[in-house]
Amino acid sequence: MNEIIIELENVSPKEFFGTQNDNIKLLKKYYPKLKIVARGNTIKAIGDNDMLKEFESRMEMLLKHFAKYNKIDENAIEHVLTSNSNDNEKMSTNSGEVIVHGASGKLIKAQTANQRKLVDLMRKNDMVFAIGPAGTGKTYTGVALAVQALKNKEVKKIILTRPAVEAGEKLGFLPGDLKEKLDPYMQPLYDALRDMIPAERLAQYIENGTIQIAPLAFMRGRTLDSAFVILDEGQNTTRAQMKMFLTRMGKSAKFLLTGDPGQVDLPRHTVSGLKEALLVLKDIEGVGMVYLDEKDVIRHKLVKKIIAAYKSIENID
Repeated sequence: MNEIIIELENVSPKEFFGTQNDNIKLLKKYYPKLKIVARGNTIKAIGDNDMLKEFESRMEMLLKHFAKYNKIDENAIEHVLTSNSNDNEKMSTNSGEVIVHGASGKLIKAQTANQRKLVDLMRKNDMVFAIGPAGTGKTYTGVALAVQALKNKEVKKIILTRPAVEAGEKLGFLPGDLKEKLDPYMQPLYDALRDMIPAERLAQYIENGTIQIAPLAFMRGRTLDSAFVILDEGQNTTRAQMKMFLTRMGKSAKFLLTGDPGQVDLPRHTVSGLKEALLVLKDIEGVGMVYLDEKDVIRHKLVKKIIAAYKSIENID
């Protein structure tokens, strides 16, 4: 008798095996001539060599399905185990406007024309600036694109960063160590990731460095290769910080910079690195720019009215 051992990498065994190992029980029904044992993060199968090859191939399909959709159930298992490989390829690619299947199968899509333009620009360019007010989905759409690129193995890691600029608060007076002081600034990025990656897998990604979330100052001196990098709140970078960040770009990297020039928290008379970069880089091939506005707001309907109201008085000061 022969045996194979399949390792579950970056996959939660609890989610993949199912409640009370229901998914493993279903596999055993389809392969009654194999002895299938699931322990820890491995699945071992013992039996005839030809049957093992078939089982290994189907398991690879199931793992790809789980990686893409973040869930697996009886219907998915039956589909993968009973259809041919071409059918499974169609199932995995025919996803319409869906950017990524989030936690619990939530569909993450570009919901407005400008968000769709952002998606299109990221496919055509290695560096994109997404500019617009709060609530327009700049960061959320960007994180979805980063997760998609990671799942499709287009990049090896995701790096999310923000300048830790005090927006009326005093950072030094916040309780805790440096990480605890800075985490509130990173919270919007954590929130987006939790929507798109199951909690256990997200924790694994953060622990092994596949996903890194850090303030902008931590980028100094690094070369960011094979990474999808998002600089959020770019309007709060200085000229020197922006130049430092832009020159971190390594081979096979994608850079997305988001910001709202109307919400600069820098000291008075300090030039916003984002505003300057938009002027300096506007004619460079390979750099895309998309401008979102109140029509792209996907928060509460009052947010659109609030943005419009402030826009009407922005030139009064």
